[in-house]
Amino acid sequence: MSSGTGQHGRGVPTGPQERVLLVWDAPNMDMSLGSLLGARPTSAYRPRFDAVGRWLLDLAGPEAEAEACVFTNVAPGSIDIVRPWVEALRNVGFAVFAKPKTSDDSDVDDDMLAHIGMRSAEGRLRHVVVASGDGRAFREPLEKLIEGGTDVTVIGFREYAGFALASETLSFLDIEDIDGVFREPLPRVSLETLPDEGAWLPPFRSLRSLLDRR
Repeated sequence: MSSGTGQHGRGVPTGPQERVLLVWDAPNMDMSLGSLLGARPTSAYRPRFDAVGRWLLDLAGPEAEAEACVFTNVAPGSIDIVRPWVEALRNVGFAVFAKPKTSDDSDVDDDMLAHIGMRSAEGRLRHVVVASGDGRAFREPLEKLIEGGTDVTVIGFREYAGFALASETLSFLDIEDIDGVFREPLPRVSLETLPDEGAWLPPFRSLRSLLDRR
């Protein structure tokens, strides 16, 4: 019989579970996706958070607690647009930190780092997953977590996650490699990824939009 379990407690954990934490930088991920598509994403190109949640649960396994958090700004006048999305996230099992967008300085980077720091201070943080391409905000703090023994994975779009791809310690996972995260493959052909046979690069907008500018 292993130590720490009695006759009636065989197999019961003797201490708090380790934690696997996902923090999702919604403003940055939305901006990166819009830049990749060259337009506002349709439903086919919006990430499915149920797929992200299942991926996180697989990463955590049965022995660790999975915590998924989305951090977002709410611009003035956008509450009715944002509310259904926030409620859908909460129904999937994600916590949402929402902050009014009152100025250029009211982003959520510091709030994300504060939450990661709080979980790290608890001493049970096994793995941190950060969905963001913002190397200026996250590279140094995440590399320090690795130095302290916490695993770190950055998920995002390879076109906009140079800080993670260039790091010798950070692991990177392209979001499209998560099973089922998009209903349709993203149109990611670029000048850097041309196949040998060539490829069409579709217009970002209708030609008729030229008439609308008159």
